[in-house]
Formats: sequence, C-alpha cells, structure tokens
Amino acid sequence: MKATALAHPNIALVKYWGKRDEALILPHQSSLSLTLSPMSVTTTVEFGADTDQVEINGHTAKGSERDRVLRVLEAVRAEAGGKLGPARMVSRGDFPAAAGLASSAAGFAALAVAARAAAGLAPEPRAASVLARLGSGSACRSIQGGFCEWRKGERADGADSFAVQRFSESHWPELRMVVAILNRDEKEVKSRDGMKLTVETSPYYAAWAKDAEAELPRAVELIQRKDLQGLGALSERNAWRMHATAFAADPPLSYMHPATLGLIEHLREQRKKGTPVWFTLDAGPNPVLLTDAAHEVAAEALARACGAVDVVRCVPGGDAVLKSEHLF
Repeated sequence: MKATALAHPNIALVKYWGKRDEALILPHQSSLSLTLSPMSVTTTVEFGADTDQVEINGHTAKGSERDRVLRVLEAVRAEAGGKLGPARMVSRGDFPAAAGLASSAAGFAALAVAARAAAGLAPEPRAASVLARLGSGSACRSIQGGFCEWRKGERADGADSFAVQRFSESHWPELRMVVAILNRDEKEVKSRDGMKLTVETSPYYAAWAKDAEAELPRAVELIQRKDLQGLGALSERNAWRMHATAFAADPPLSYMHPATLGLIEHLREQRKKGTPVWFTLDAGPNPVLLTDAAHEVAAEALARACGAVDVVRCVPGGDAVLKSEHLF
C-alpha cells in the first residue's frame, strides 16, 4: 500500500492555455511538450493512514493545493473499488515551484504513478495521464518522456483527453533546453487563475486556440526532421501569441519581467551572429532556451550575462518511474 515515483517536468513548445472545463481540466486546444531531465519531483504515497496527510516541499499543504491532491487520491480510491482508506503523501522537488517551470506537472505526474501503484492498480500510461490531468493539466504530459502531445479530446467526461508520446527521448538526443532562472519568487497570478481570466476576458482568445491547434502538426513535422531552426521559430511564435492573449485580458496579465524581455532581445542579437538559440516561456518570468548540445554552454553564458541567478541545462527526459526508496 506504499509506493514512490519520480517524474520530470515538461516544457510546452505548443502551449496549453485555457480550459473548456474547469472542473475536469479539459483544454480548448491540444499541446505538445518536451519532458526535461534532470529536474524532477519525487512523491511517496501510502494508503492506510488515520487521516489524509499532504506534505509538499516540507510544508503541510492547505487550501486549493491540498484539494487538488485529494482529488487525485479520491479518483484512485474510486478506481480501486472504494476499499482504500486515507493516504499520506509526501512530495519533494529539486527546482523552484510556482515560477513557471512546470513543477506542478512533475508533481502530479509523480503522484498519479505512485498513487496507482500504492493502490495495486496496473501501470497504464493512458490511465495515469488522465489521472494526473485532474491535478494539473500539463501533468498529463509528464507521464511519458520525450515529446508528448496532449490531445484536447471532444468528450464531456474527458475520457479522450490525455497525452501520448510522439517521439521518445532518444529521438533527438542532441537537443537541449537551458532553463534561465531570472527570478525564484512565486508568481503573483497562478497559471489556472491566469488561464481563466484570459479565456473569459481576452478578445484574442478564440484566435489563439485556433492558431495553437494548427501549430501542433507543424511542430511534429519539424521534430521528425530534427529541424532546430524551424522548431525554435515555432516555439517563439507560439509563446509570444500565448502571452499576447494574456496581455489582452482584463485586467491585463503579464508574467514577463524586464529581465525576461532583455534576455529575449539578446537572443535575437546572438542569432544574427550565428548562435542557434531560441526561447519558449510558460506562465512565469523564466525563459527556457532551445538549442543543441554544441551550443548549450554558449546558451548558459547568454542567460547569465542577462541576469540569470541560476541556470539548469536539460536534456530530453524519460518516463515517470517507480523508485524503491521512499520519502518516509
């Protein structure tokens, strides 16, 4: 009745931004991401406790943070036939939370895999993806490694909204993503709140959803060909359009800091000089630079020159996996 799992975050190249169903976390459009290593979250779940206990990064979870975890655990209990009692969950991440680095994606992916194993349910990527989605939408893309597509689905119950692996982590081993941490503070507006505001008030939202859906097959083709320049241009375009949609919300929503824009402009200058490096940006101030193995040192130097307080060099990451060592 006890299991531990480790999962990696993912960074979307074609973004997820906005829900058609807030309760089930169903997106308006499909998305495509790359799972990143070495950043990870490790989670231990044990059923049979006296009461449900949720600890994340050393603190007792409260409010919506706790509620989202309990929702996943309750779904596992239901799938297991309702015979499981309360659970204790302890989770630890090795990178900043709530700063736009997909910590919740890794956390809920690890929770889904660990909870299903602790409940004695058979490992099944699709079921784990659907389960992880109930906690955090992007978590469904961290169940498997490499490039994963979250299919938006059409059903009202969300049964057809899950992630599938399009290419494994071994498809493009030379690809690199360099996380430029410009600010470690938690963002003022959480992603789920920012999405809701954007969907409800931005006049650009419908155009964004249509455009993002159309970008996905183009991204798949570029990844198939290992076209770094093409994929870099697409990832930047998609990120700009996502943030432009948020800028147009009422009130306006911006996750960028001055340093964010400074680094982005510096990348443009460096590309003119022959350095192949592009960016993507989730809901936070910290850009993720897209480049290749031959230029990852140069990408790190660019990030630090623009004020990065820390830099994490990432390679394509693998599947969420069970671990033999527990957190308690």
